[in-house]
Amino acid sequence: MSSQSYVVRHIGPDAAAQAAMLATLGEDSLETLLTRALPSAIGHHHPLDLPPAASETAARARLEVLAARNRPGRSYLGQGYAAALMPAVLRRVVLENPRWYTPYTPYQAEISQGRLEALLLFQTLVCELTGLPVANASLLDEASAAAEAMTMAFDLRQDQQRRCFAVAEDCHPATIAVLQARAWPLGIEVQVAPIDRLLEGDQAPFGLLVCHPATDGRIHDLAGLIAAAHQVQALVAVSADPLALCLMQPPGALGADICLGNIQRFGLPLAAGGPHAAFFACRQELLRRLPGRLVGVSKDRQGRRALRLSLQTREQHIRRERASSNICTAQALMANMAAFYAIYHGGDGLQAIAGRIHHHTRILAEGLRARGVTVADGLFFDTLRVRAPADDPASVLERAASHDIDLRPLAGPWLGITLDETVGPGDLADLWRVLAPERPGPDPASVAATLDPQPQYGPERSGPLLDLPVFRDHRGELAMMRLLCELEQRDFSLADGMIPLGSCTMKSTPAAAMEPITWPLFTDLHPHAPRQRLAGTLALAGQLEDWLASITGMDAVSLQPNAGSQGEYAGLLAVRAWQRSRGQDQRRICLIPASAHGTNPASARLAGLEVVSVACDRHGNIDLEAMRQAAVQHRDDLAVAMITYPSTHGVFEPRIRDLCAVIHEHGGQVYLDGANMNAMVGICAPGAIGADVCHLNLHKTFAMPHGGGGPGVGPVCAKAHLAPFLPPSAATLEGAGICAAPLGSAGLLPITWMYIALMGAEGLRQASAVAILSANYLAHRLQEAYPILYRGVEGRVAHECILDLRPLRRATGITEEDVAKRLMDYGFHAPTVSFPVPGTLMVEPTESEPLASLDRFCDAMLAIRAEIRAIEEGRLDPQDNPLKNAPHSAAVLTADHWPHSYSRDQAARPLPDMADRHRFVPVGRIDNA
Repeated sequence: MSSQSYVVRHIGPDAAAQAAMLATLGEDSLETLLTRALPSAIGHHHPLDLPPAASETAARARLEVLAARNRPGRSYLGQGYAAALMPAVLRRVVLENPRWYTPYTPYQAEISQGRLEALLLFQTLVCELTGLPVANASLLDEASAAAEAMTMAFDLRQDQQRRCFAVAEDCHPATIAVLQARAWPLGIEVQVAPIDRLLEGDQAPFGLLVCHPATDGRIHDLAGLIAAAHQVQALVAVSADPLALCLMQPPGALGADICLGNIQRFGLPLAAGGPHAAFFACRQELLRRLPGRLVGVSKDRQGRRALRLSLQTREQHIRRERASSNICTAQALMANMAAFYAIYHGGDGLQAIAGRIHHHTRILAEGLRARGVTVADGLFFDTLRVRAPADDPASVLERAASHDIDLRPLAGPWLGITLDETVGPGDLADLWRVLAPERPGPDPASVAATLDPQPQYGPERSGPLLDLPVFRDHRGELAMMRLLCELEQRDFSLADGMIPLGSCTMKSTPAAAMEPITWPLFTDLHPHAPRQRLAGTLALAGQLEDWLASITGMDAVSLQPNAGSQGEYAGLLAVRAWQRSRGQDQRRICLIPASAHGTNPASARLAGLEVVSVACDRHGNIDLEAMRQAAVQHRDDLAVAMITYPSTHGVFEPRIRDLCAVIHEHGGQVYLDGANMNAMVGICAPGAIGADVCHLNLHKTFAMPHGGGGPGVGPVCAKAHLAPFLPPSAATLEGAGICAAPLGSAGLLPITWMYIALMGAEGLRQASAVAILSANYLAHRLQEAYPILYRGVEGRVAHECILDLRPLRRATGITEEDVAKRLMDYGFHAPTVSFPVPGTLMVEPTESEPLASLDRFCDAMLAIRAEIRAIEEGRLDPQDNPLKNAPHSAAVLTADHWPHSYSRDQAARPLPDMADRHRFVPVGRIDNA
């Protein structure tokens, strides 16, 4: 292979290492291994219609051509999006730093303290902005957060007969569209009405959503409406602008139950729609229904302050079909960036930015009035409603476009103009020239000198904003850099070592693929800009859709879903909408095997489906006869079966085609969970084995980084008959969306485009094959110490394997959690704990890890098994041993008193090569109770 090929740099085991691994397994070639790991019924080669692998230089050049087709303009379109200035220290030390963008979700809290601290600061920021006591660690975007508020209120309604959710007509249009798309499967009626008539319907609503400020800039007095809504037992959610909240009285002080919004204005690029973090806060009494992740303060074994995700974080998965949300991710990296932006500026700095925006908006308004242009009366923060001269908005929009300016058309002769923190006096002069070219008037300085000092946004906040020391003490760049580096040192990322998480695919992200996400030609695009401005991004997205269609064997792709859970949900909605169009809305049964991902039943519930569980056999495969019986029983109302392939048990089930045929025979559709697609690319395809729809996790299979728990992209791919019911595609940007931006987190798409371009068809297939090889190598090396719970018919596993620790627990009391925590002392992130089978560890090495990493992980696991054997044989105390006390923090290891029966050296350096490379965990084992 050419030295210019990226494939040899991405795949960890080189040719010699692969040969050694195959020899250990007793296989003569990688193709022979695939023949044994995969059932013959699904085939062993799926030709991909992809361009050949490109060098990093060539791929970058091709992407630059696409980027050059974009035409970013001066956007005043608003609708929840506004240009922002990212401090260089944040871009350099966080966004471009693999220690921040490569870690996994902080489920192993002891080695995630830096990110957890940042997310706790984000939660603190949101609570202060909203005036509400509880906030989560971010959601996916503003529109889907509004939908979460709607379903939260629906589940909490006191009168079960109420099905109306009232929405102010001056909420953002994309938010209203998402609410309507999310409401019908649950039987919720979305009533859109003027804000002063939200409580005038035939039936009292169970909840309300209002926008503050409204999408056209108006600011309403919400206190009276909120009080009236509470009189009829309706919850009130407020979709708010975070910069406006720096100055205005917060919704919590007005009595709101929920406040949500988009934190994008806190230093994040427009990026054609994302990724951006949504914020979500609520009253204390609603805490148990709060969607998403919640960071809380706990203690470690030694009583020191330590942070962890709350128990609620995984409640939705435990509750399965009784879940009230399918959210299993966040926008952690973006939330962290927003928190750091707030720290960098401080509360007074944020208020200064917001005040400057409002000041410029007032100058713009007065300057327009001085030129004879009508500006709507009323309170405003950053957005004006302006009447087009001569009632001819088309001419104004055309003239603005000729100056590379985008204004927002509103109803009738009205235009919307939203200012942002990048606007200066020159921009105001440009807007005056566009709106009143023949009418001279005063310059910005002259207008500013005449302004009344009283702000135009209504009641102000009382008291200081963000008065904690952390928000006051890091204004200098050096202080900020040191804070960021201190936090990153309390974390574990792919820069530190292997993260062998089953079902989570922590593969390496090409550095060349990360570079384009900061290119201004991609970042400076408003998601609702005219199509011609987005030409390059649309072309990139169209190519990516074609590539993913070829890879999955499907006919159509939508890139809009901004997480795997959302792609999963979008696929189910497409099935339901298609069946509804055929007069089969009674089909509401969803068959889900017991081994399914936790989000599957949660998504089914949100799609209005009734879940019927199907058992697995003793080999971990779906019980085909049980599936057949369930399909026969529900033949008249069967909607869909949700299948994970290869299964969550780490095997390619041999009768997958038969299973799909059974579902189709009885009128249902087959949804394939694509979380494990990284074992299939180039080898087999969901569409070829019988699936009708699937989703992908670009942050797993296609090398998008996890960012400490987000961002992600979860495209949904479908056969032709379901294509009209998918969310928008790059070709049309039309359809029932499930998030606000037509292309979802479009700013991330260059990452996957670059990965596929660098790898090519053969490279992608080789990556899948080596992932399977690596998993089988680990299983072989560890099988004597830890039984492998499930294998395929030929004795091989897929891309991951499950280690069964239940016999050891029965014999010694050592649990899977003890082993997970002890692995931290060995310098590893733990595998997936107790999923999908309690008492097990699910291990996935990926194709990225070199043989030395795989061997070192095996050495660590075997050394831990030796420690367990010492407990079995009485050489280590059953309670006072390195596993029960793991992980050992630096504070414990350096304390004057050492109370344990084993040595400090055994605790800290259990492997010979650890003396020069070990990083101690910042805290001891955290209380999870």
